[in-house]
Amino acid sequence: MSPDSDLRQDRVSRIRDRLKEISRQRYGCNADPELLTDKGLAHDHFTLPGTDWLFRVPKQSQMSLSPAHNLDYQVACFSRAEPGGSTPALHDRIEPDDALPFGALVVQHIHGRPAELPQDVLALSRCLAAIHSLPLPELFAPLLSYQNPLEGILVEIRQQAEWLGHPAIEADARDMIRTEIAAAEQDAAAIEHPALCLITFDAHPGNYILQSDDSAIIVDLEKMRYATPGLDLAHATLYTSTTWDIEAGGILATEQVAAAYAEWLHHVPAAFAEQARSSLLAERRVMWLWSVTWCAKWLAQSLPDYHNKTTQNWSKSLSDDALTRHVADRVGCYLQPEIIAGIRSEWRDDNALTALLR
Repeated sequence: MSPDSDLRQDRVSRIRDRLKEISRQRYGCNADPELLTDKGLAHDHFTLPGTDWLFRVPKQSQMSLSPAHNLDYQVACFSRAEPGGSTPALHDRIEPDDALPFGALVVQHIHGRPAELPQDVLALSRCLAAIHSLPLPELFAPLLSYQNPLEGILVEIRQQAEWLGHPAIEADARDMIRTEIAAAEQDAAAIEHPALCLITFDAHPGNYILQSDDSAIIVDLEKMRYATPGLDLAHATLYTSTTWDIEAGGILATEQVAAAYAEWLHHVPAAFAEQARSSLLAERRVMWLWSVTWCAKWLAQSLPDYHNKTTQNWSKSLSDDALTRHVADRVGCYLQPEIIAGIRSEWRDDNALTALLR
């Protein structure tokens, strides 16, 4: 067992003991919480046998928020999305303590199966359409929003792009990414009135559960914000997303991606679809740029000798060895020049997707 694995096991043991104590005190339940397979870099998940509740225990804050602010943000995400009917209900909030440094949320345990692509891709589009169709609130806070949504995401992309000099990244890959950043900056300046809605900003296929009626529920909501819907559509269908999760996903042909976009356009209000359509390709580029520059950042910040001064933490000691090996494999793949060239062709070449959206 590696030193990172030892740290992981100690952490999980402390969390389980604390959750059992909380379950007995708050809910009168003496069952041992059961750890689910480690699939994500941001949370552990424990079921509570005999209930339909799930403990969602942050390992870190992906948005560099304080533990209390991180919980506030996640509560707002679940609360804002719940009226759409395609997310879990929020049940309780557990404040941070020594055993739970970031606290926890108790949410509805959604039962079902992982998403399989291409057969489930239209269900993912309908799930997102339900969220994107929610009316805008008078006040966006505490959720993140930008006056210019694409420029706001580009600020994050530029920050992550500082890690593109990592020696494991080939010069051809670096050059193509920087070329696309320049093109995205032109798009952001040209799009004057982008469609705006609540988005998940974490819509990759591994974050959905398919229920018995084949409807999709998206269960990972901690990064929601008010921005452009094409970011979610891209995150659900890009190669860098559909091949990310250990259990879920698959590879989509361009025609299947176009069908997913067409399904979404059909299920949101017609006026909103018309407003959104013209910038969906630009948003696809931006979402890919966010993902691929995050890969460069992870390469550097997951190393044992990297000391992050924020609550964002990509340390391998927080996750199972199998998960960190999988992430390393995916990051290496997504930064390959040939993979980058193939993804760029989706918005640069003539194909079913560009024919639908141009």
